Amino acid sequence: MNVLYINGPVQNGAFTIAERPGKAAGIRAAEALNTLLDAGPAPHLWNTVTLAGDLRHRDAPDRDTVDRQEREEHAIAAKYVPGAAPASGVLTDTAPVVAALALEMTERLLQDGILAVAPVAVHLCTRCSHMAGAVAHACRACGHQGSRPHTRQLLVWDRPPSTPVLARDDFHAHKARTPGHLLSIAQNVPARLILSRTRDHGISLAPLGLDGLVLDPRAGVHIAVLAAAVQSNAGQPVMTVTENAAANVAAYGAPFRRHNGTRLRYALHGRIPYDDTAALQRLCEVHRVSPALRELFLTWFLPLCSLHIRAGITAAQLPALLKFWRRAHLARPDTPGSDGLAELRRRVAAGDMRWVIDVRTLPLAIPESRSPTASQEPEGAS
Repeated sequence: MNVLYINGPVQNGAFTIAERPGKAAGIRAAEALNTLLDAGPAPHLWNTVTLAGDLRHRDAPDRDTVDRQEREEHAIAAKYVPGAAPASGVLTDTAPVVAALALEMTERLLQDGILAVAPVAVHLCTRCSHMAGAVAHACRACGHQGSRPHTRQLLVWDRPPSTPVLARDDFHAHKARTPGHLLSIAQNVPARLILSRTRDHGISLAPLGLDGLVLDPRAGVHIAVLAAAVQSNAGQPVMTVTENAAANVAAYGAPFRRHNGTRLRYALHGRIPYDDTAALQRLCEVHRVSPALRELFLTWFLPLCSLHIRAGITAAQLPALLKFWRRAHLARPDTPGSDGLAELRRRVAAGDMRWVIDVRTLPLAIPESRSPTASQEPEGAS
C-alpha cells in the first residue's frame, strides 16, 4: 500500500526528549509502525517557524554570531541524548527540499485559482509592525497594545462554501474511529484563510512578490510531511498528530494535503502520562518488570497504545496496561507465523490500531530491543 507513517512536526521549543518524552510520542509511534510495515525509516520532523523561536533568537546574546538556522539546528541536535541522533536524519519545515516543494505547490495552486494574492485589511503593531491579522489584539511579538489598520497584499485561500476543510477520509483509521467532533471543530474557521505571516524565519514568499512574508507554518508542516514522503517514495504518508494539533492546523493545510498523486492523511494519538515517573517505577517494581521491558513499555507500547486511546492515556489506566503488556510479552512467540504477521501488517497499513490491545496479536509485533533513536527513558524513571 506504500504507506509511511511520519510524525507531525514537533515545535522546536526549549526542552529535550528526556525531559519531555511525551513530545516524542508521534515520532516513536511512527517508527514502530514503519518497522512493522518494513517501510524503512522516516526522518524526524521539526517545526521551526514559530514566533517563540523568533523571540528567542532576538534575545540571544550571540545572535550576531549564530544565525537563526544554526540556532534551530543546534537546538534540535540537543533534543537527543549524545550519540542517539536518528539514523533516518531530521527534516525541518524550512529545509531547502521543503521550501522548494512549498513554492512549487503554492505557484500551482495560484495558477489553478485555488489560492490568490489579494489585498486584505489587517492590523499591524504600531511599535514593531508585526501583523496581528484581521482582528486587533495585543502584539504577540512585542506585547504592545497599539495597532493600526493596514491593507496589504497577502496569500489567501477563499474556501468555496461547499468545500470542507476536513473530511472523514482525511483520517487513516478504522471506519468506526472517525472523530466526528473534530470534523465539526475544524469547520469553524473563516471562509477566507490568510496563508502568509510576518516571521523572522520561514519559507519566504518573496518569489511570489510578497516581500517580508513567509508561508503560514500550519501549511508548512503539511508540506514537510509531503517532502519526507517524496524522499522515501511513499505515496500514502500518514501524519501522527494529536487531536488538538489536528484541530489547529487542518484548515490551513487543506490545500496542501495532495501533490502529484500523493495524499496526506492523519493518524490521531493521545497524550501519555509520562510525568509521574515515580509511580511508573513503583508499578514496575510491584510487577517485577525488568528495566529492558519497562523501556519497551514506555517508549514502544505506550506510543502505539496512544493511537488507540486517542482521548489520552490516564495515570489510572497505567496499572492495567502494564499488566496487559507483561502478559503480551510473555506470550511472544519464538517465530511469529507468516499468516499472523501478514494480517498484522494489513491492519497497520489500513490504520486499524485495535490490534494493540489484542493479547493474541500484540505479541507478534513486540521487538526484541529498542533502537536508540528517540528512545530515551523519561527523566527520573531509572
